[in-house]
Amino acid sequence: MEYLKKVERALIVSIPILMDDSSLKIFEGYRVHHSTLRGPAKGGIRYSPDVTLDEMKALAFLMTFKTSLLNIPMGGSKGGVCVDTKDLSKRELERLTRRYTAEIINMIGPDIDIPAPDMYTDSTTMAWIMDTYSMQKGRTIPGVVTGKPLEIGGSIGRIEAPGTGMYYILDHLCQKLNYDLTKMKVVIQGFGKVGSNVAKQLCDRSCNIIAVSEKEGGIYSPDGLDINEISTWKQKGNLLKDYEGKDITHITNKELLSTKCDVLIPAAVENQIYSKNADKVECNIILEGANSPTTSQADAILNEKGVIIVPDILANSGGVLVSYFEYIQDIHSYFWGLDRVNREMKNILIKTFEDVYELSKKRHTSLRTSAFAIGAKRLAKAHELRGLFP
Repeated sequence: MEYLKKVERALIVSIPILMDDSSLKIFEGYRVHHSTLRGPAKGGIRYSPDVTLDEMKALAFLMTFKTSLLNIPMGGSKGGVCVDTKDLSKRELERLTRRYTAEIINMIGPDIDIPAPDMYTDSTTMAWIMDTYSMQKGRTIPGVVTGKPLEIGGSIGRIEAPGTGMYYILDHLCQKLNYDLTKMKVVIQGFGKVGSNVAKQLCDRSCNIIAVSEKEGGIYSPDGLDINEISTWKQKGNLLKDYEGKDITHITNKELLSTKCDVLIPAAVENQIYSKNADKVECNIILEGANSPTTSQADAILNEKGVIIVPDILANSGGVLVSYFEYIQDIHSYFWGLDRVNREMKNILIKTFEDVYELSKKRHTSLRTSAFAIGAKRLAKAHELRGLFP
């Protein structure tokens, strides 16, 4: 436990960028390795004005436990740049990404640390990172990042993976509890990469999604929303707060989290459910799509209320799994079809869920405590077997 309280290494870098108007701006970036006990580190890169070193440390810690829980041979890392991407042109964003990559180049690599997309980064960002790294090394190295475009070593199913994985887990949980998922009312906070994909997965299976939101606000309909129509609206660059339709009510994020439903999916940012609003949450199941959307104080309140919480390190781990599959495919230069990607993902997720569920019943603990216990046990065993250097 003492070992896991600290990160292995953390890098802070300055990123000077020549803007389109020829002015100079200097941004600050980070890359953190929490643990490489079980293999090379794995973790996303986010661009956000809220990025801090402490946040990167916390998220890297979660990645360590996520990879350990899934029993894949990797550790945990996280990185980011403190920047508002809305203020940058595409060329400025590319220059920022390439300079950031050059600054952290000794921290990343297929056998060191494999980044992936996170908040406000995507497959294009990963392509720039891969190209910059490859140019510095003098050869093409697709395995340095995951979440790349298919044409340069990406994996089919990677973009949809978090949402697909969340659907697999929710469906399996409902079967265990004898719930009919198609008759349950679902609320989703966050309509970005994770939220919109899980919404589509549920919608395609005739689930009733009654509310969705994003940073600027959300929409609610007691009879259910047309997710395909809303997704099309969003793809045109529109905001949910401007969406109009039959029986549509505009709501705030605060109102969304207190909307009565069967399943609440917080898929936005961390610390959304906390001590002051946890008692207003009215649902049977919380499926955590975001990283750390629930604080420890809120967790205790919700457990007392009997709410079943599927923790982030399990619920949203489909993306990490398919990133791992992409890494394997890049190394072998042999790529899988979508059926195999989803089959392999589902098998691992369901087995992991069963392990967590059975331990929670045996020890009379929450799913979160059981998930962390399993991850910690594997990390402890790796630490014991490797010993302490020197």
